[in-house]
Amino acid sequence: MSAITELTRAEADARARLLHIDSYRIHLDLTAGPDVFRSETEIHFTAAEPGTATFAELLPEHLHAVELNGRQLDPGSAFADGRIHLPDLAARNHLRVIADCRYTNTGTGLHRMTDPADGKVYLYTHLQVAEAARIFACFDQPSLKAPVTLSVTAPEGWQLFSTSPTPTAPDGATWHFAPAPALPTYAFALVAGDYHVVRDTTYTAPDGRPVPLAVACRASLAAHLDADEILHTTRQGLDHYTGVFGSFPFAKYDQVFAPELNVAAMENAACVTVHEKYVFRSLATEALRVRRAGTILHEMAHMWFGNMVTMRWWDDLWLSESFATYAAARCQAEATEWTQSWTMFANVEKVWAYQADQRTTTHPVVADIANLTDVQVNFDGITYAKGAAVIKQLVSWVGTDAFNDAVRDYFGRHAWSTASLADLLAIAGKHSGRDLGHWAEEWLRTAGPNTLRPELTVDHDDRFRTFAVVQEAPTAHPRLRSHRIAIGLYELRDGRLERVRRVQADVTGPRTEIPELHGVRRPDLVLLNDDDLGYTRIRFDDRSLATVLAHVTALREPVQRAVCWYALWDMVNSAELPARTYLAAVTACLPHETDFGIAQVQQRQAQTAVARCTAPADRAAARDALAATWWDLLAQAEPGSDFQLMWAGAFAETARSDTDLDRVAALLSGERTVPGLAGDAELRWQLLTALAAAGRADAAAIDAEAARDHTAAGLRHAARARAARPTAEAKAAAWESVVHRTDLPHAVQTAVAEAFAGLPQDGAEVLRPYVDRYFAVLATLWDERGGDLARGLVDALFPRALVEQATLDATDAYLTTHRPAPALRRLLLEAREDVARALNAQRHGAAGPLQHH
Repeated sequence: MSAITELTRAEADARARLLHIDSYRIHLDLTAGPDVFRSETEIHFTAAEPGTATFAELLPEHLHAVELNGRQLDPGSAFADGRIHLPDLAARNHLRVIADCRYTNTGTGLHRMTDPADGKVYLYTHLQVAEAARIFACFDQPSLKAPVTLSVTAPEGWQLFSTSPTPTAPDGATWHFAPAPALPTYAFALVAGDYHVVRDTTYTAPDGRPVPLAVACRASLAAHLDADEILHTTRQGLDHYTGVFGSFPFAKYDQVFAPELNVAAMENAACVTVHEKYVFRSLATEALRVRRAGTILHEMAHMWFGNMVTMRWWDDLWLSESFATYAAARCQAEATEWTQSWTMFANVEKVWAYQADQRTTTHPVVADIANLTDVQVNFDGITYAKGAAVIKQLVSWVGTDAFNDAVRDYFGRHAWSTASLADLLAIAGKHSGRDLGHWAEEWLRTAGPNTLRPELTVDHDDRFRTFAVVQEAPTAHPRLRSHRIAIGLYELRDGRLERVRRVQADVTGPRTEIPELHGVRRPDLVLLNDDDLGYTRIRFDDRSLATVLAHVTALREPVQRAVCWYALWDMVNSAELPARTYLAAVTACLPHETDFGIAQVQQRQAQTAVARCTAPADRAAARDALAATWWDLLAQAEPGSDFQLMWAGAFAETARSDTDLDRVAALLSGERTVPGLAGDAELRWQLLTALAAAGRADAAAIDAEAARDHTAAGLRHAARARAARPTAEAKAAAWESVVHRTDLPHAVQTAVAEAFAGLPQDGAEVLRPYVDRYFAVLATLWDERGGDLARGLVDALFPRALVEQATLDATDAYLTTHRPAPALRRLLLEAREDVARALNAQRHGAAGPLQHH
């Protein structure tokens, strides 16, 4: 299989002007064995300039035949570097291509997996960004949409899914699907194999149209598939979206939990694939169930925004992903039982956005995408989360009704076609009566977050003499924006922080006076961006900071606590607050946090603060104090609760003293029990991996657990545990398995790479020999692995565990001497920045360890 020449925006624009694709007819034969499948493609298309040439994409194992308008083209001369050269086009053209294509184990193209639990085979497509050429000949760019008619020859007994409804019975061994509507190539869908299927043929959308539903997973996971809850969320989402967006665009809706999927989910048209982590083999926290519901609703929104109406080029990737992220959070809040979704949005999505936006590699929401590699690294916190946050602001500004009307109008005008940001803004401006050009320029075409700080003076009665909001911008992105925020004043009364006043303000420029607060008594807490209305970092005045550090959980509303918790963490990450001060707040306040999602994020950030932001001399004491806190909270947690499960895992991951590791070992063996704590497979692996990382579990113990859990998940967990061991031999074996071998599935390679590097702990020195080796193999990994796998390995194997100047120097030397491709350079710069920030935080906080109280 040859490499493919990367498509550029200029090439895509030229090809879009030249061609119109009338239809695809695709036949795939999946009965040729475990390595390759037969692919036959017919494309009918027109050319605006007859006599000119163009190209189609294909990545075959072997190309058998190319026929253009009845002329046989020599595959040897017509094909090179993933492109089929098509000369002397007619006004109307017919292209026929026959090839053998290879299955993958990387989660791209047509992925094939054999389940170790029972030997059954599972296939699914994953084609974003430009992987369709691994399956069929195509014009692989989003602007060239076309209807697709698919037929598939498959082994007897298999289940098949695609965009069109699955035929009731195959014609012999071949399944003939009805034509699907005009789709971008990346949304083509085929799922095949021994899947377990649960169907609901009773659902009727609010517009009266029946929409059959299906949920599927591997047969070995069937006992764990809670299809009732998944279908319940699906029906809620369809009810909500059809009311807001208009009729559901497809004839049915399938969701398949796909093995070894690279992403949380993929919006294949009417045939969504979802990561198997959302089939819960063990007790699942409510936060995880909420996250699954959010993923289901995100992908469902893409049926309208992305599939029915598609971006013309990847510059507007954000429009599809941001819209789906916003729509999912809104749907959860308005149409499901999980009404606190905006708290999770503030606690997770916006944190992701703020962190990405503070990097040197940040970019405007509307990114400049010159080629396909640029696309891959822009599936980030800017594209998903910042874009969703500013859409939320836009809806608040123009009004929900006007926004809903604009979206329905947009879908009606551009159904089964392509559109751009300009198209949406024009329609939204018409329905809202507002000129959105300035808003788009301010929020979509500039990068970096603003920071808002209170600036105040008080009189002798402790009343505000002056009150202003000061706005700052990073030096590299100095744009000051217009912010519509709320300012909350809180007094500490009987252990609760009660809001005594709230004002809304339009913050513009470097300093905005708030005259409404002049003469108001200074409270215990001044909270800028109260209720999380705006997209901005915030800081506190001295009194407010002291209040938050001691009493953050005294705030009644979870969204207010989420805003404050993140501000504290952001200050640590920016070397404005010592890690030990933040950790003291965690140990004092987190036991009183009632929102599980907030507690989970702070628990993880606290462990990161110890591992990365605490000076090495203080780290062991800080870690042991934190482990003691988690152990106490485990003992106090309600039996069987989400909190109990979280504290058990957190304790295991933090434990390093002999006493704590003995406790972990006793929990694993059953010598010590905690009432209500179920020792299921996932928790057992968490405990065992923690012991392995601390050097307290050997290969034999891991092998024994793998034999007990002989599943795909068990094999992945076992590989992770082996790689986590802090020995030279374990690290060498892990390095060999991901750097020099390619036979392991993508999911296993990623698990090994992540465990190999880990976080800074006592055993980080074992990784020092791999710094030079990492940079020596970097170019080869990038060039030969490609796509998601290359990006995952480059990021996971970077020596973040060595938080020291030498790591920064080695990265700088590589960047200077090798001049890597822009996407690789960005990954390295971001990894370098992680180390630099951690190093700065360590220097800022090197003044003594945290004590456990």
